[in-house]
Amino acid sequence: MRTEDVLAAIATGLWRWDNASGTVTLDAEAARLLGLPPERVALSEAAVRSRFHPVDWNEVDQIVALAVAEGTLAEARMRIMDESGRVLRTVRSRSKPLRKETADGVDYVLVGTLQEVAEPQPSIAAHTPITGDWRRSREAFLLDAGRALAEARSTAEVLRVAASLSMPGFSPDGLAVFGVAGDRLSIIGHHGHNPGDDGPFADMPLDTDYPAADVVRTGRAIYLSSPEEYRRRYPATWPLARRFDRRSWAFLPLIVAGKTMGTWMAAFKHAVAFTPDERSVLTTVARMLAQALARAGEAESERELSLGLQRSMMPTLGPEIPGMTVAARYVPTGGGLQVGGDWYDMIPLPSGRFALVIGDVQGHDVRAAGLMGQLRIALRAYASEGHRPDAVLSRASRFLYGITESYGESYEAGDEHPRFATCLYIEVDPGTGTLDIARAGHPDPVIRTAEGTALIRQTSGGLPLGIEADSDYPTTRLVLEPGETMMLCTDGLIETGGHDMASGWTRLRPVLEEDTGDGLEKLADALVQAVHGPPSHHTVGPLADRREDDIAVLLLCRNSDVCGCGTDPATRPVPARRTAVTVAQAEPHRIAGVRRQLRELLHDWADDEQVDSAVLMVSEMVTNVLVHTDGDALLVAEATGTPGSRCLRVEVADTSDDLPHKRRPGEMASSGRGLVLMEMLADRWGVDPRGEGKSIWFELYEGPDGDSPSA
Repeated sequence: MRTEDVLAAIATGLWRWDNASGTVTLDAEAARLLGLPPERVALSEAAVRSRFHPVDWNEVDQIVALAVAEGTLAEARMRIMDESGRVLRTVRSRSKPLRKETADGVDYVLVGTLQEVAEPQPSIAAHTPITGDWRRSREAFLLDAGRALAEARSTAEVLRVAASLSMPGFSPDGLAVFGVAGDRLSIIGHHGHNPGDDGPFADMPLDTDYPAADVVRTGRAIYLSSPEEYRRRYPATWPLARRFDRRSWAFLPLIVAGKTMGTWMAAFKHAVAFTPDERSVLTTVARMLAQALARAGEAESERELSLGLQRSMMPTLGPEIPGMTVAARYVPTGGGLQVGGDWYDMIPLPSGRFALVIGDVQGHDVRAAGLMGQLRIALRAYASEGHRPDAVLSRASRFLYGITESYGESYEAGDEHPRFATCLYIEVDPGTGTLDIARAGHPDPVIRTAEGTALIRQTSGGLPLGIEADSDYPTTRLVLEPGETMMLCTDGLIETGGHDMASGWTRLRPVLEEDTGDGLEKLADALVQAVHGPPSHHTVGPLADRREDDIAVLLLCRNSDVCGCGTDPATRPVPARRTAVTVAQAEPHRIAGVRRQLRELLHDWADDEQVDSAVLMVSEMVTNVLVHTDGDALLVAEATGTPGSRCLRVEVADTSDDLPHKRRPGEMASSGRGLVLMEMLADRWGVDPRGEGKSIWFELYEGPDGDSPSA
């Protein structure tokens, strides 16, 4: 049994308080004792402090400081309060401060236990009489109150901190905060009252004969030290206040930037004379409370506006596609933003096809998100007009170039240069699996074949969008065969964690090729987990720059019995591993891509020398077609069989009827060695005439002796 389980059985929780980072980690039992859901959680110091009675907190702070100095245990009793300020229980803490070296010096981590103790539980924090040096206690209280209010991030948190404040010598038992909206005054939060008690005060005109309204009208505090004074000054509303059985009241203006934004009320069950010192404390707290409420209100307004805009820009997938399955994931890393510069989209086209789009605007800040939203809308508009992929990207590049140029003079310092965007646009025919691809500086798509091998498919491309007003984007046509899956991603998926494109692909490839039969949704989750989950800590890249980037992933599978979308891998047939590439006469540079693609096809081949031989023969065969004929070279490579005893067959076809002849080149000859190499390196090879042209082929057999599988 785990230690946590043993302690939980005796109602003892564990906590860990890191003073340097200001975070507190609670196990499930400790969270329950603090009035939180019973589950392991990490919270900020302010969130945990708000659960303790403020008087107890000040005492604990001194006890911990002494324990740190003396190296002893820190033991204390603390009252746990709920959000309404009522005491839930009393707990005993026994903790050991551990010294911790930090960049700023020596700090400490507090590790210990929390255990409930049997003590009377008053419903409301009792009045604490004045003890010790009152002025010193006041200063400590104001410092603690100021820090707690400064750390509050929402109106609800500000109100909860205000409700937990225990003023030295005259703690109020009833609090309320009134806000102004137009000519109306309403309660925005209260403490020390029963549900429904705020009904008569929930909404009232500013001209009401009520102290809180009077404070807003005049901007001056009102102190009522006795029920008689309240009844004399505000006879109309006294009957409403009388039922709460309070003896003294303070109503103070909440002023920000010279404007009264509301009123803070503190009510006492005991008589308070409101001496100058006491008024000074109340005034200071009201000023801090007003600033905290203003900050929280502004942050909430900005957050609400930001979230609304971000939700409208969040990428979405369209309706289901017959015969295909689509999955996507989006992970922003823009400092708390829900959307950054990366995006994906699925667009229905007038032709009945659909388009898949994935892109990345330079940067991952608010401006990148804004440009992303504009560019995404523009791409949708151009695609919906029925333009081909190359035309869509050309128009989008002109659009982005126009935006960045027109606002070039208004860029902020440090951001003088126009931003660009990479993009991959694919028009998909669901019936045939045809993919027409246009690429603007974006990573190439990855195809996972039906038998589970992941290959980067080289495609033609152009400049990123927005670099030039007029850019051309050649189109590459591929076919997604039944059972194959295509992955599109932004560079964040590859490079996050200090990786370059090569090492990042090495990290992702095993995830893509792992065949669990759970479908695309699980595969999408696994890809993100490989970058951001626990496994990512074991796959750190070689680069010193470990900054994170936005991530967008889009997966498309052409369904079949062997695709793995929800079928058991053990019951699926093992198809051949196959790739096909066309190299045009005007594209000799693509021969390097052919060599790379063949190596990826054979990435798990047993004999590295055979792989080198295959790459050399393919390079020679394709080059001969481009040099000695006027047509294009069509290469088809296929590996069949089970690992360890497979057969690789490679064919290169062209439209020329001239058959190659075996020659004996001299030592200084620059050509004529193609068939000689095949004779030496291939297990089998040949030349087959066709109706129009010919096909040159070779075979290699995997195994210790290179024997044919049929032998």
